[in-house]
Amino acid sequence: METKLPIPLAILVGIQTPDVDDVAHEASLEELGRLVKTLGYEVVGTMSQKAAGTGSASLLGSGKLAELAELTGGTGVVSTMAPPPKSKARARFEGATGSFEPAEPDPDAARKPEFVIVDHELSPSQIRNLERATGAQVLDRTGVIVEIFHRHANTREAKLQVEMARLKYVAPRMRESSSGGGRQQGAGAGESALALDRRKIRDRLSELKDQLEAVQRDSDQRRSARRDQLRVALVGYTNAGKSSLMRALTGSQVLVEDKLFATLDTTVRTLQPETRPRVLVSDTVGFIKQLPHDLVASFRSTLAEALEASLLLFVVDASDPTYEAQLEVSRSVLREIGADVVPSRLVLNKLDRVDEAGRAALIEKHPEAILLSAHAPEDVSALRDTIIAFFEAEMVDDVLVLPYAKQGMIGEIYESARVLSEEHDEIGRVLKVRGLPSAITRLRRSLAAR
Repeated sequence: METKLPIPLAILVGIQTPDVDDVAHEASLEELGRLVKTLGYEVVGTMSQKAAGTGSASLLGSGKLAELAELTGGTGVVSTMAPPPKSKARARFEGATGSFEPAEPDPDAARKPEFVIVDHELSPSQIRNLERATGAQVLDRTGVIVEIFHRHANTREAKLQVEMARLKYVAPRMRESSSGGGRQQGAGAGESALALDRRKIRDRLSELKDQLEAVQRDSDQRRSARRDQLRVALVGYTNAGKSSLMRALTGSQVLVEDKLFATLDTTVRTLQPETRPRVLVSDTVGFIKQLPHDLVASFRSTLAEALEASLLLFVVDASDPTYEAQLEVSRSVLREIGADVVPSRLVLNKLDRVDEAGRAALIEKHPEAILLSAHAPEDVSALRDTIIAFFEAEMVDDVLVLPYAKQGMIGEIYESARVLSEEHDEIGRVLKVRGLPSAITRLRRSLAAR
């Protein structure tokens, strides 16, 4: 019978710099705790220290480091004589499909936290020093996010993108194993084990890049087929309620979980009740502060739904005291991929969690915003009307003549435009239609070509 390993225990560590106020600092640590929970770990403690920056060799002062080590069972001393824990980066590379796993515990020993998770990006030397002092495995915020993305990727495209980002994160953090870094024999002779592993990563990254380009060509073709359709993309900070809103707008069974990054692969559904022409709604991956640059870059194609949408809905959790900072993170990421030129509307969601005074403040600060709760049918209906009105403003009326010999195109016409009236004459059907100029131009070309 297989023994189930206990839930890994973790301690969170945050450094509050002078430019970060108490509310933002606490919100960041709380968010890190939710990330760690998404990873499947249990947070058993939080440690915070005020400092001028995060550049010191061991991150923490000697007193705080000793306090942390007491909780984890370490010595509290960064000793260059003691061998560092086995390189987890190497283990993750050697088992590329694996995950962060704790060692099997001694059932007779009192459990100590196996992980120290820091709310900042750490250098390889900082990680090594903290591991020596605490005896625990140290992860930084970036490593946690990369690992969550790795576990949640479902489509081939997302898996390739995440593996690339993961290897780029792992490569500089690899070090020689504690068993020694002897020279290789045979092929690659003269290289240390570390150099050989890093060369393997470079080769694997090149291979992944080629595979990803092939997958993305197929994705581009699918998106091209939807080019003339009306498309709305829900974008915003993770856990802002995008998936709940997607479910309400489209009637689809989209996964709704109170977890960060529950949505990783882009989902596209039709706005309900269905309109003519149809409106497609896409739910995109949520953003988060300090999102690793490689993940932003590698997820450019996943976010292409946002880049190519006609309308972006910035969904924000209005009940979160740090919502404005979260909104800026979302806008910053979209600027980075060039989607800031797409028309957008601000949607302040989770209004059911905001009191009357809070609502009044939101209206005063964001008079053009759409205030709603994704769980209120009347709010969702009003948002649907707003979406339709946006596209209506872009549409033009025209007349198409469909010869009797080309009746096979009738479905394409009804799919691409709204048919306002239909008459018959000696040539064929005379259709008065309303649609986007690009869609009507395409229909005219199809009629002329057939």
